[in-house]
Amino acid sequence: MFVMQQRHWKIDGSGGEAIHGTTDEGAHPSCNLIIAHGFKGYKDYGCFPWLARKAAEAGARSHRFNFSHSGMLAKDGPFERADLFEVDTWNKQVEDLKAIVDHCGTPDLPTILLGHSRGGVASLLAVGRGEIDVDHLILLSSPSTCNSLDEKTQQLLLTQGYIESPSSRTNQMLRVGKCFLEEQFEDPESHDLLALATRIEIPITVIHGDDDQTVQLESGEAVSRVAKQGTLLPIHGGNHVFNTPNPFPLDGEASPQLQAVWEALLNIITQL
Repeated sequence: MFVMQQRHWKIDGSGGEAIHGTTDEGAHPSCNLIIAHGFKGYKDYGCFPWLARKAAEAGARSHRFNFSHSGMLAKDGPFERADLFEVDTWNKQVEDLKAIVDHCGTPDLPTILLGHSRGGVASLLAVGRGEIDVDHLILLSSPSTCNSLDEKTQQLLLTQGYIESPSSRTNQMLRVGKCFLEEQFEDPESHDLLALATRIEIPITVIHGDDDQTVQLESGEAVSRVAKQGTLLPIHGGNHVFNTPNPFPLDGEASPQLQAVWEALLNIITQL
């Protein structure tokens, strides 16, 4: 009989701000799985708890967490630290991933890093820069650039100091601060995703819905094309969250698109 163990934890992330995490595992894990959420996401968003539980049942020690500057603390609710959300940057997320891998990784087990959307960008940055050491990188619905803002929005951000970004989940009006853009202008080479992807020696599995209206499938195609060990898995009819509502119960019936994501992840877990 499978016995699930779940524990909640907190570690220091970028700037000493807290990273809140949850780990699910069975008795004899065979690998580590780290799940990195995307923009305005959090560790309990949508399919993440479901995927973590399924992976644990399949032999993974599954870790999911809230980035230190996500604005989310331990609870599933509103953005309690909108002030941190406003000053989030890619470098801070990379710092967080270093702390996460140090905390969750174990030398005796291989590690899979799975990033959704902008969590995939941060994951690719961390691996491509050589900041973290993992064995397999999975990108779900991830962009192929660090900056997708048009010229007008960039000018507004730099001039005004912030742009507003509403959360439909919490009805909060959040702000993205200009530091997000300034950091990239100061060091464009370390934010060149496609160039970094060419340096990565480990396998990169890119999973992307062909009906993703948030990040087009072409982004996934671009990353998989330049990666040394890149594999593209297009998901027919898949949107940005693989047709999964938020919240999604652990005993919920997965959409065909989410089921396809799970089968791809299971294949990687069993082959490590």
